[in-house]
Amino acid sequence: MFQTSYIELDFKALKKNIRYLKKEIGKMVRFVSVIKGNAYGHGIKDFIPLAEACGIDYFAVSDAYEAEIACSVLSPASELMIMGMIDNSDLEWAIEKNISFYIFELDRLEHTILSSKKLNKKARIHLELETGLNRTGFENDELEKALELIKKNREQLFIEGFCTHYAGAENIANYVRIHEQFTSFNKIKRYLNEKGIYPKYHHTASSAATLLYPQTRMDMVRIGIAQFGLWPSKETKIYQLYDGEIKMFRDPLQQILQWKSNIMDTKSVKPAKFISYGDSFLTTKQTRIATVPIGYFHGFRRNLSNAGFVLIGGRKAPVIGIVNMNVFIVDISLIPDVKKGDEVVLIGKQKKNKITVASFSELTNSVNYELLTRLPAEIPRYVINKEMHV
Repeated sequence: MFQTSYIELDFKALKKNIRYLKKEIGKMVRFVSVIKGNAYGHGIKDFIPLAEACGIDYFAVSDAYEAEIACSVLSPASELMIMGMIDNSDLEWAIEKNISFYIFELDRLEHTILSSKKLNKKARIHLELETGLNRTGFENDELEKALELIKKNREQLFIEGFCTHYAGAENIANYVRIHEQFTSFNKIKRYLNEKGIYPKYHHTASSAATLLYPQTRMDMVRIGIAQFGLWPSKETKIYQLYDGEIKMFRDPLQQILQWKSNIMDTKSVKPAKFISYGDSFLTTKQTRIATVPIGYFHGFRRNLSNAGFVLIGGRKAPVIGIVNMNVFIVDISLIPDVKKGDEVVLIGKQKKNKITVASFSELTNSVNYELLTRLPAEIPRYVINKEMHV
């Protein structure tokens, strides 16, 4: 059945992104691909095989639901961690599947031990430490109780990692806070080591921390937005491209996602006529319009009304009138030979013009992360340039 829009994933671009990021972190640091939020809108089931083809063999999801989706396509050689929500009732499933998961409070630790004993199989756990984000993570008083439980139940637990998360590493305004967290993490790590607890990995760095604070890489990093060819922030990009002097002239990251549709209808509208619902746009001349079968239901935000644009025939076509639930209208008066069925680029390239995720985000007053994760899972994803072999 024909879909109103589709997403293209560029394998060649992904390969280049991962190669660049691996070179940055070095061979001794484990690369974990973070695929929460439906792989940042790229599609978990679609993205994992591509990442594995690029040499990635460790993935991280937000919850048990995402983990179940990932397991349906994950190769036997790849590993998986859950960074957030997993209900106590799902712990046995995770242990059986050899999925590691964060533990940041005593109740989950206690139920993990019970589940491990029931299955007679060790649980792979990451101890999340509170270092200043003040979200999840063991506080000092809880950590003492956790240590007692861990020592008494060493046969049930494999300490896969010590971890924490920084409070906005992509923003220079958080510089002092990030350094305080880094110091706090190392202090707690030394304390745990003194108590005889040693993990396989230490991981604190997201994409931003990996690129801006090399000392945070340790022996494992969690790369999310950067692998998809997007910078965590403008500051991160500037730092990588320019550090007192120009380090590189070309952006080393390439956006792998393109979002496209097709024109549903075209028509001419006389002067002094309102377009679509309400009276937000009045034609001042004979205007040729095209209807695109995409709306806010599909992730094309309503605040793009009379503000956004798309690419048709390699040229910009402005959105006019209110974006509806399932359609929006563009002005094609200055674009010749436009017809029903022509390609419409919402995000991506067309001839010499392009609409980046960043520019689209700015138009919608949102951030890259929010825009991408709002793309419905129902939109089909297709791989392009897959003839490129690793």
